[in-house]
Amino acid sequence: MKIENTKAQMRKGILEFCILSILQSGEAYPSDIIDKLKKAKLIVVEGTLYPLLTRLKNAGLLSYRWEESKSGPPRKYYQITDSGQDFLIELDYTWEHLQNAVNLTRQKRLS
Repeated sequence: MKIENTKAQMRKGILEFCILSILQSGEAYPSDIIDKLKKAKLIVVEGTLYPLLTRLKNAGLLSYRWEESKSGPPRKYYQITDSGQDFLIELDYTWEHLQNAVNLTRQKRLS
């Protein structure tokens, strides 16, 4: 088993949570979302982000608006919906629970 595969799967599993968390503070253009994820060391490329944004939009957790651009085609800005806010609250609770569970199992292993 390769460690890089496991690490990649762990990152993929939390990307939707991270995207919703980023958008909780306001709307964003996809390249802004990618920049924030990269700064957090969650390396993401457009080919990974756009399907996630589409899935979240289709689930009613995100919406978007178009804005004309002076330097090219119109830009799509994403924002979290009320349903997305509720979903994020549940994910926050689940994340806290998982963190506590993992920390407990790690403490037993480390002691």
